[in-house]
Amino acid sequence: MTHSVAAVDLGATSGRVMVGHVGPNELRLEAVSRFANGGTMLADGLHWNVSGLFEHAVAGLTEAASRVPGIASIGVDSWAVDYALLDGDRMLCEPFHYRDDRTAVGVERVHARVTPADLYARNGLQFLPFNTVYQLAAELRGPGLSGADSMLLVPDLLNYWMTGNKRAERTNASTTGLLPVGGNEWDLDLMHRVGLPSGILPTLINAGDEVGPLLSHLVTATGLGPSTKVIAVGSHDTASAVVAAPMQGDDAAYISCGTWGLVGLELDSPVVTERAREANFTNERGVDGTTRFLHNVMGLWLLSETMREWEAAGSAPPLTTVLAQAADVTRSVPVFDANDPRFLAPGPMTPRIIQWCAENHVAPPASQPEFVRSIIESLADAFALAIAQASELAGRPVRTVHIVGGGSLNELLCQRTADRLGLTVVAGPVEATAIGNVLIQARALGAVDGTLEGMRELVRKTFAVKRYTPKEPTR
Repeated sequence: MTHSVAAVDLGATSGRVMVGHVGPNELRLEAVSRFANGGTMLADGLHWNVSGLFEHAVAGLTEAASRVPGIASIGVDSWAVDYALLDGDRMLCEPFHYRDDRTAVGVERVHARVTPADLYARNGLQFLPFNTVYQLAAELRGPGLSGADSMLLVPDLLNYWMTGNKRAERTNASTTGLLPVGGNEWDLDLMHRVGLPSGILPTLINAGDEVGPLLSHLVTATGLGPSTKVIAVGSHDTASAVVAAPMQGDDAAYISCGTWGLVGLELDSPVVTERAREANFTNERGVDGTTRFLHNVMGLWLLSETMREWEAAGSAPPLTTVLAQAADVTRSVPVFDANDPRFLAPGPMTPRIIQWCAENHVAPPASQPEFVRSIIESLADAFALAIAQASELAGRPVRTVHIVGGGSLNELLCQRTADRLGLTVVAGPVEATAIGNVLIQARALGAVDGTLEGMRELVRKTFAVKRYTPKEPTR
């Protein structure tokens, strides 16, 4: 029997509502609505407009109900680490954006109480200054935490607004730094050591668990049926994307490439060694208790911020044009460190690339196509390095790399990644996150094979991919 389900997929630069039609030999995705997302600067810093995103989601679900009768369930995924603080039903303020610079004081506070090595042994996470534990520690200097009785990560917040139930799904909870590596419950001892109130943490659930039925006022507002339920999916978008990466065997790696490039392996157990910590690799929870052993690379943020810079100056060519011109660049371009923290904040990117080049005594790009080619080469180099490190650290050879998400449409990036790796790159599907979201819902409803391999086999049967084999030597 075919089931129709709705996926609310929120990315750092855009969101979408999609309807999936899923059965034993069927998997179709129908785009219903798309909307922009981004940071909003308020008096106290950079925030997300999550209330606005919820309005977009409800509008998309309303449109979905008008197009497709009998939608059985809804699943929500989003980016990681960011959260809202609530007092009862009231959200105290819109969630801070992870690119806001307030977290430095939180890093200092946490590391004064727990050494980085001890922290890695506890949670297995790559050091990123915006991990939730650091953000919460930064809250201690203000009134926010004292007035809050609960904390909800972004997808859990939308699930709460749709059901009235406060829950935290484990794949996203594992990005907070507050879930023990390989563990299933919150690390209350760590909360105590850092001075955080453990009472704000909600009950944990797994991908595939039901959060609750859709609230009656939303049934009325959207036109969805009264039996529509909200199901927890891999609520960290990368967890859902990896479900839909059409990998086969133990020698495949993945790159979920959008605003960030999440580069790594799916493992049965974490790798929490000193070498893994020094390489800044993370162990995040995957669907069905798997481990996403990966490194966060800056991703297409570098390109999108560069294009925004040129648009603001009135000199931006179409992206397709500048990518084609970049592919034709023959002059050697600088390969900069895409993981350099200077590239994290919003704002013009080319001055920071020029600064990096000056500090490293290399000639900077001299034209827009060269800047784009430099970004592509730097991302491909960072991807190749992360794959090689993941393979070595996990003791697992890699023979095929799957690129999913928006980056799978960037032919130059896919080809140069294959060239730098010396391996075949399989690109697609582009909507992997929404597909994974839909598949977890469908499995909970009994519509598809219950294993990850079974779901990936359905992806392989129904979505076309493009293969890139190494052509040019690394320049």
